[in-house]
Amino acid sequence: MRSIYHWGKRLLMGLAVMLPATAWAAGEKATNIVVVADTRRVTGILKYFSDLYNTDVVMSAVWAVVLTVAIGCTLGFLMDFIMERTGLDLHSRKIIEH
Repeated sequence: MRSIYHWGKRLLMGLAVMLPATAWAAGEKATNIVVVADTRRVTGILKYFSDLYNTDVVMSAVWAVVLTVAIGCTLGFLMDFIMERTGLDLHSRKIIEH
């Protein structure tokens, strides 16, 4: 008796989980979605990157990585320069941890 109860409970839970899937499956199959950047009102360097994204996504990803590294290094060196000017010398500090 107990195993029938657990089996029925699991069957009911499985049907409850699958019920929304049957409702969603009633419509037509979705087509592929094409994601493009809108370049109608963009000029300059943003136009270049928008066109690059629309035509070659891999090169756009390479540019994103290169620019992220360049901006990170620039900000790092800039902050190091500012901290040196304010008197915080990060190159020769002694760290004593216990």
